[in-house]
Amino acid sequence: MAQQLLTGLFAIALAIGLSAMFFIGCNYLLDRFLSSDSLSGDVARQRRDNLREGIRPWIFVGPALFILTVWLIYPVFASFWYSLLDRTASNFVGFSNYVWAFNDQNFLVAIRNNILWLIFVPTLSTAFGLLIAYMTDRLWWGQVARSLVFLPMAISFVGASVIWKFVYDFRAGGDEQIGLLNAIVVALGGDPVPWITVPFWNNFLLMIILVWIQTGFAMVILGAAIRGVPEDTLEAAHMEGANEFTIFFKIVIPQIFGTIVVVWTTITILVLKIFDIVFAMTNGQWDTNVLANLMYDQLFRAGHIGRGSAVAFVIMLAVTPIMIYNIRRARKDEQ
Repeated sequence: MAQQLLTGLFAIALAIGLSAMFFIGCNYLLDRFLSSDSLSGDVARQRRDNLREGIRPWIFVGPALFILTVWLIYPVFASFWYSLLDRTASNFVGFSNYVWAFNDQNFLVAIRNNILWLIFVPTLSTAFGLLIAYMTDRLWWGQVARSLVFLPMAISFVGASVIWKFVYDFRAGGDEQIGLLNAIVVALGGDPVPWITVPFWNNFLLMIILVWIQTGFAMVILGAAIRGVPEDTLEAAHMEGANEFTIFFKIVIPQIFGTIVVVWTTITILVLKIFDIVFAMTNGQWDTNVLANLMYDQLFRAGHIGRGSAVAFVIMLAVTPIMIYNIRRARKDEQ
């Protein structure tokens, strides 16, 4: 443990030191070789100074742009190219992998499940987060309640899946049920159910896990937006005799609607890439597969580079319009 800690501290110090050396060195070289002191004439000096100051910002943003190009932009084009190749990425097959995808039952089930996740998870997470943020804002113990709701955000998706696996656990043959849900069912006189193996409905049981995690995120962001609603507006509504229900739906929500949309779209982007929960809970069995899990299966289990890349590119195409809308909405709110 101590060795790992020291290694981590050394890596941080090395990264900071190299970054400082890079920026200081580049600025030194820029000032040395593009100095205007040796030039005669105001016009020549002004041109050299403008050139030097025009290059200087690229010293700071250049490394970030390079990393984005190598690890973000290049993979997009590479994935599209690989999606046009065969299993071993050695022969060109055109759009055959996309034809396979939209004729494959597993792919169609994954599309259906992703649509279900897109409909329910962002909507429920945003709605629960909004309600909790509004209600706890008026309670003296609201900070404690918000902390408890936010706690799942500190748990990884795999960790949350392990927790909920115990909740949905099923024991056959009359064994004692250790799963919370089946223990309640048995206590009420019912028979235990293998919850995560029940097709279609098991998708909603998996969605509950992500809703449980993301509600805290939505609550924090929307709670900050609610506290930004002018008190004068709320007091005027109270003086006019409006109840809390009317104030919430006709005053608070319209004023924070932009934030609600941003939270909803942020969770939507996360849902489109959902993988961990499905992989840890069912591994895509019992009709619970999603696109990211299908991509993993094709790339790393079946070893089919072309098909896996085609699924990855479909995910990218699905995420892009929502990201563009989110960015435009954020810029509009800033203006």
